[in-house]
Amino acid sequence: MARCPICDAAVEPRSANPSYPFCTARCKTIDLGKWLNEEYGIPVPDAELDDEDLDALAEAASKKSEDMRH
Repeated sequence: MARCPICDAAVEPRSANPSYPFCTARCKTIDLGKWLNEEYGIPVPDAELDDEDLDALAEAASKKSEDMRH
């Protein structure tokens, strides 16, 4: 039998449980809240940046920092 990813309780099959893969609607709502609060994320591989990209990022960060001081 499957286990709830939130509370680890046993989960009834999809045919008997509208909240599947969660054990209850409460656990389903908790999971949604975690996504909305950005507690979960989908890993993305780091992109290869060339020197021009790195220079542009550094310049943008510097400008933002300067703008915040004024």
